[in-house]
Amino acid sequence: MPPLDELLGHDIDTLQVTDEPQKLDPASIAERDTLMKRESGVTENSPMRLRMEEFIKEQQKEIVRELEKVDGKKFRVDTWTRESGGGGISSVLQDGNVFEKAGVNISVVYGTLPRPAIEKMRVNHKAIDPAVTSLDFFAAGLSMVLHPVNPMAPTVHLNYRYFETENPDGTSNAWWFGGGTDLTPSYLFDEDAIHFHKTMKEACDKHDKSYYPRFKKWCDSYFSNKHRGESRGVGGIFFDDLDEQEKDQENTFAFAQSCLKAFLPSYIPIIMKRKDMPYTEKEKEWQQIRRGRYVEFNLVHDRGTAFGLNTPSARVESILMSLPLTASWRYMYEPEKGSKEQRLVDVLREPKEWV
Repeated sequence: MPPLDELLGHDIDTLQVTDEPQKLDPASIAERDTLMKRESGVTENSPMRLRMEEFIKEQQKEIVRELEKVDGKKFRVDTWTRESGGGGISSVLQDGNVFEKAGVNISVVYGTLPRPAIEKMRVNHKAIDPAVTSLDFFAAGLSMVLHPVNPMAPTVHLNYRYFETENPDGTSNAWWFGGGTDLTPSYLFDEDAIHFHKTMKEACDKHDKSYYPRFKKWCDSYFSNKHRGESRGVGGIFFDDLDEQEKDQENTFAFAQSCLKAFLPSYIPIIMKRKDMPYTEKEKEWQQIRRGRYVEFNLVHDRGTAFGLNTPSARVESILMSLPLTASWRYMYEPEKGSKEQRLVDVLREPKEWV
């Protein structure tokens, strides 16, 4: 147990003895969590928010370690903190041997939701008290985007997150998990899409046989450039707002863990197969055009980007880490009929069942 002066935030000798009892501001949830981690670490009995934070930090280290083996260069690692509590670790590799740009970021946010945000969230989470005017919240997530140099190698995106609202005593009021992963090739190799989807289906099937078809369909619908009439890529899985109406917290956490752990076996075999393939200048130009479509989705449609940029004291560099180093927009560009480029577009306009 830390000394009393540490808990009170000032020296005991400076305390004034008066007839009136002194009122101290209650510790914030972020401060209580920091104290809890310092005193007893994180165990299976810790609050879910601390367990999720520890899990994504472990996974970030493992993913970065494996990607550095593939690329041969090291990630730049920036650690940052937020005044209201929490912070994050941004790991970014730029101008690598294999990855033109790669980011593996975690963020931990403590904050307060205003009334309009509470009303919006109550649509999916009835446990939230409709009478409150503001509500403390916690959010933690790992987000990753890899943009390879070689146009034959696909871009991949991943995000797994946990969100909860807090009662004044620090206990969880409402909670939910969200996340998913999707593959975005410039040139379509069917065996890559099949391997990626098969690996994610196996992770889903360990928990619920209905998860993969349901979350694959959700992914195709969500990662869609509706203004272009095409999907961003060949999909994967996507889910959001999984709370007690779906399954209990432990089972849902276990599901999210399985999905995140499935990333390396789903993608490393693909990048190893494609990273050294020969390509032409024309094929590189097509990759730039497809990256332009990727940027369009992230800035126009992605809810995660919008939430991040609208969060007070947001770290913009980390939020926009997902954007590629280079991209292009050509006016009225259409691929040649019957070409490899046209085949990709055809699949993006009519998403396929890969497994």
